[in-house]
Amino acid sequence: MNYFITAIGTDSGKTLISAIIVEALKADYWKPIQSGNPRDTETVKSLVSNASSKYHQERHLLNTPVSPHASAKIDGVTIQISDFSLPKTTNDLVVEGAGGIMVPINDEDYVIDVAARLEMPIILVANLYLGSINHTLLSLQYLENRNLAVEGVIFNGPVNEESQQIIKAKCRWPILLHVPQEAEVNQSMVRKYAKELKQKWKRAS
Repeated sequence: MNYFITAIGTDSGKTLISAIIVEALKADYWKPIQSGNPRDTETVKSLVSNASSKYHQERHLLNTPVSPHASAKIDGVTIQISDFSLPKTTNDLVVEGAGGIMVPINDEDYVIDVAARLEMPIILVANLYLGSINHTLLSLQYLENRNLAVEGVIFNGPVNEESQQIIKAKCRWPILLHVPQEAEVNQSMVRKYAKELKQKWKRAS
């Protein structure tokens, strides 16, 4: 199976969650659009310890750490939705989007349009902060309105029981995992949550 990892916003933890899913599935990894350094591909590679996963070249590797549409303009590049097709692999594939679901890649298209073009089930990463209930439920409503396939939600960050409870109650898709804040992010931590994900998510078993 292939999965597109997106989020309710920038810095929600997509790269960490992508590494956990890559480890759980022993999947390949692809970041179609990278804006600025460090490259998320290198971060995922450093966190994954299985020997099966391969890491595919970005379609657009941009220099400035801003929204892809702005970074592309700085670099004199035009990003088109037709640029994106899945890399060739016989393995499962985890694709990480840039920023949140409505981050623009050009003047017309958004990151979520890449997932739609690739026809991939979506995993939404929701970090827990003041306002995250609103952002998470709006994101889920948008995905539902677009009739996009959603595999589930993964919470990231410190526990917030009230926020998690209301999101769970309103979400029609399963909560696949919660990754609380850890003192250190490393391969051991990623393996720990990959194992937990495999226990909770039948697709990863």
